[in-house]
Amino acid sequence: MKTIAVYPGTFDPITNGHTDLVERAAKLFPKVIVAVAASPKKRPVLSHAVRIQLANEVLGHLPNVEVMGFDNLLTEFTRSVNGQVVVRGLRAVSDFEYEFQLANMNRVIAPDVESLFLTPSEKYSYISSTLVREIASLDGDFGLFVHPAVERVLKDHYREAKAAKHS
Repeated sequence: MKTIAVYPGTFDPITNGHTDLVERAAKLFPKVIVAVAASPKKRPVLSHAVRIQLANEVLGHLPNVEVMGFDNLLTEFTRSVNGQVVVRGLRAVSDFEYEFQLANMNRVIAPDVESLFLTPSEKYSYISSTLVREIASLDGDFGLFVHPAVERVLKDHYREAKAAKHS
């Protein structure tokens, strides 16, 4: 039986840090599913469909990676795809407490699913989707932090939002 790892997130937008973690996970597991959460409570800037499309485009070079959307509990989704491992990223010590709490909650709900924490390369450790959105919304240069397709979509999104605000 091949181990299936699930890497969940909102990916609003997917960053080079996310890509780095997926590439690391793809070396460790025969199959990695990047699970794009709908996350309506987070009120994502990009639609669920756009986030899935961008993840597919950005990660298309990895043959053992599949991108899927989900809108239910992570443990339910993981079981539905026969996943045995949930991969989570830790950028800094500040991420650990929340991620530790999530891992323990998931262990109670789904004791058959393990949590694995990976850290990104140091050159990506400061990148977050929140910071990328902030820079993009203020017309800053964020191209170093995301794939060119993501940069294009975010620039278009904020250009359209500003045009709508001024019309």
